Amino acid sequence: MVPTDRLLAFAAMSFLLIVIPGPSVLFVIGRALAQGRRAALTTVVGNTAGAYVLVVAVALGVGSVVERSVLVFTALKLVGAAYLVYLGVKAWRRRGSLQAAFDADGAAHGSRRTLWEGFLVGVANPKTIVFFAAVLPQFVDRGQGHVVLQMLFLGLVFNAIAVTCDSLWGLVAATARDWFARSPARLSLVGGVGGLTMIGLGVTVAATGRKD
Repeated sequence: MVPTDRLLAFAAMSFLLIVIPGPSVLFVIGRALAQGRRAALTTVVGNTAGAYVLVVAVALGVGSVVERSVLVFTALKLVGAAYLVYLGVKAWRRRGSLQAAFDADGAAHGSRRTLWEGFLVGVANPKTIVFFAAVLPQFVDRGQGHVVLQMLFLGLVFNAIAVTCDSLWGLVAATARDWFARSPARLSLVGGVGGLTMIGLGVTVAATGRKD
C-alpha cells in the first residue's frame, strides 16, 4: 500500500491543514458555542462524511486523470496553492469571524438536521476540495499499484485526523464558552494565526511535487 514515509508526510500535512480554523472548523465552533457539546460532535460527524465523499470522487475520477497527466497535476497544484494562499489572506483579513460564530443564533436544531448541515459544509469546503484534488495524488505510490485504494486509504487517514482535531475544537469551544466571550481578541488571534499558516501551506504545496 502506501509507503511509510509518504503516509507520515501526508498525515503531517493533513494535520497542518485540518488544525487551521477553516469553514468546517468555524462551523463546528459556532455550533459548540451556540448549542453545546452534542451539536458540535454531531456536526463533526457530518463534516467528516462530507469530506470522504470528496475523497471517493477524487479517487474514482479526478484523481485518475491527475495521476496520468503531469500537466493536469501541475495546473491543479498551482491553482490549489494559489487558492490556499487566497484563503489564508482572507482568514487573516477576517480574523474576527470567530466572534461572529459566537454571536450566532443559539436555537437548538435536531440531530438529523445538524448532521445534514455538517455534511453539506464538509462536502462544499473549498479548502478540502483543493487539498484532495491537488495534494492527495502526490502521496500515492504509483509503482505499488492500486492507486484508487491508496487514495481511499489516505482519505481515511485524513478523516481520522479530522475527527480528532475537529472534535477537540468543538469540545474546547463548548467547555470554554464564557472564556471566549470575555475576550474577542483571543478569537481574533486564532483566526490570524490560522490565516498565516494557511498561506505557508499554500507556498509549500506550490514548491513541492512529484519529479516524473
